[in-house]
Amino acid sequence: MIPELGQGALVVGIVLAVYGAIAAAAGAQTGRPALIESAQRAALAVFALVTACFLLLAYAFLTFDFSVRYVAHQTTLSTPFYYRVTAVWGALEGSILLWAWMLALYTLIVVLRHRGERDLYPWALSVMLGIIAFFLLVMTLPAPPFERLTPVPADGRGLNPLLEDTGMITHPVALYLGFTGFTVPFAFAMAALVTGRVGDAWITTTRRWTIVAWYFLSLGLLIGGWWSYHVLGWGGYWAWDPVENAAFMPWLTGTALLHSAMIQERRRMLKLWNISLVILTFGLTIFGTFLTRSGVIASVHAFSQGSIGAFFLAFLGLVLLVAFGGLAWRWDRLTAQGELDSILSRESAFLLNNVFLVAAAFTVFFGTVFPLLSEAIRGVKVSVGAPFFNQVNVPLFLSLIFLMGVGPLIAWRRASIDNLKRNFLGPVAIGLVAAAVLHLVGVRSTLAVLTLALALFAAATIALDVLRGTRARLRTGAGLARAVTGLLLRHNRRYGGFVIHLGILLVALGVTGSQAWSVQTEATLKRGQAVEVAGYRFRFEGLSATQESTHARVVGTFAVSRGGGAPIVMRPSKKFYRQEQAPIAGVDYRMGLTEDLYLVLGDFARDGSAATVKVLVNRLVSWIWIGGLVLTLGALLAIVPDDRAA
Repeated sequence: MIPELGQGALVVGIVLAVYGAIAAAAGAQTGRPALIESAQRAALAVFALVTACFLLLAYAFLTFDFSVRYVAHQTTLSTPFYYRVTAVWGALEGSILLWAWMLALYTLIVVLRHRGERDLYPWALSVMLGIIAFFLLVMTLPAPPFERLTPVPADGRGLNPLLEDTGMITHPVALYLGFTGFTVPFAFAMAALVTGRVGDAWITTTRRWTIVAWYFLSLGLLIGGWWSYHVLGWGGYWAWDPVENAAFMPWLTGTALLHSAMIQERRRMLKLWNISLVILTFGLTIFGTFLTRSGVIASVHAFSQGSIGAFFLAFLGLVLLVAFGGLAWRWDRLTAQGELDSILSRESAFLLNNVFLVAAAFTVFFGTVFPLLSEAIRGVKVSVGAPFFNQVNVPLFLSLIFLMGVGPLIAWRRASIDNLKRNFLGPVAIGLVAAAVLHLVGVRSTLAVLTLALALFAAATIALDVLRGTRARLRTGAGLARAVTGLLLRHNRRYGGFVIHLGILLVALGVTGSQAWSVQTEATLKRGQAVEVAGYRFRFEGLSATQESTHARVVGTFAVSRGGGAPIVMRPSKKFYRQEQAPIAGVDYRMGLTEDLYLVLGDFARDGSAATVKVLVNRLVSWIWIGGLVLTLGALLAIVPDDRAA
């Protein structure tokens, strides 16, 4: 019964989404409010139907309804309750359903927030319903989540073991909220092109939407790094994997959009640039979906090969054709009202920042698709690995850190010599002193010294601005706590951005430390033997075996000590699943502010007398996750309404 109900709801949802898109456009064109109201009701009905589909699929998983092919492929009778829930979006069909549900949710919120408007909103609603219709079509034809399976098996095949992790409830949800969130600014940008109202209205309307989408995408990337770090067992958090790159590219262009939008609001500049960035960002979310689900790449993150690649590629082509066609149509109205007055200005700093971000996005795009192009054209498989991405992007990212300090404090229009001295003399001195101190204490990595010095320079500019603002409010008689709180709430966009910058600087600190100072080794130890790494002593105590609900586990016990301190026990393992040919690593790690201990169990003797272990002492990695927390606080501050009365 569930397959028929779910498939029927999807078909009705497509009909209503298409009708709503047409009705909203017709209502906007003819000025008939009744048609727009009818489109709104269609949007509400679509949300209800997609929600019903999601609940039906979840119920099928919870009740082990193996008459649904997707359920039979993604769970077994031994799958714990928690992983039965996350298995709903653990593979191709369910992930598309989650995407469609989030898109329908964003559409519902747009309806509730903007339903009284009649300028851009009806056209934006039409665009969003049209996009929902495409995703519902995908679930109806090439990737049906409710396809019936006959005969019904007694047990299922089971979830990918790498997805049996708590990150499955946070990583996809955050990532998809970011991807689908960029649909809102895209829809309003298309509405601006259709109506010819390409001024600042659509930018102002979508500012918070863009920040929300950018934040969730940032959070998804960070959680993905954490999942890679503690699940995959290789000791790292970012490998320039094609699917990682697919999520990183829209983050880069979305970051550029957030910065250039401020210039348009302030100086009436970069209209063409901003609409182009919106189109690129939304297009890259669809391109990333194509990469992940088409089967054209091999990745531990990618879904199995399906037949939906052609659908997404055709949809992406249609989106880009229509969007850039609309941009060409309104080209004459997109000329800037303001001009760049000086190279030494905030506008120039933000524009240069955007150039570097888009350049980074292009290099990531090129490195990701080049192997595909090479194989398609020459029939030769090539590999573009981390060395290429690091060599090209590291200088760009260092430049971005520098501009992170320059942009917020340099004057608008034209910076004077006095402005430059007053704002940057102290931070530059701090950066230079930091570089000298790092060199004196023995840091020989030029890249590490440069990165940390630039990060301190940028942090000093943030501290200087906050100090000045707080001092000005203290002169009014406010106490310190009230002065700081009032400053943050009155200028929440500015200081929310500063806190986000601080979070990114902490992430840069973690990345730099882990790359420059981490130590690793691999050793085969007999029971009672030890290996020393970075001042730690790792002694192999023996092996044990346990049987879990979905797999067997072999656990290695290691006593870890340092100096004369009491030892701690670490237990890395290997997990053996009946549906997998190779075992899965079960990492054990101990986190600290300055360094993490990280153990991966390798081969072992069946009698437990010896085992191979990979030992890593990863420096400063925790600051990546701390930076993510700070970034979250900054995003929340930037999203809240301005408090001009503070």
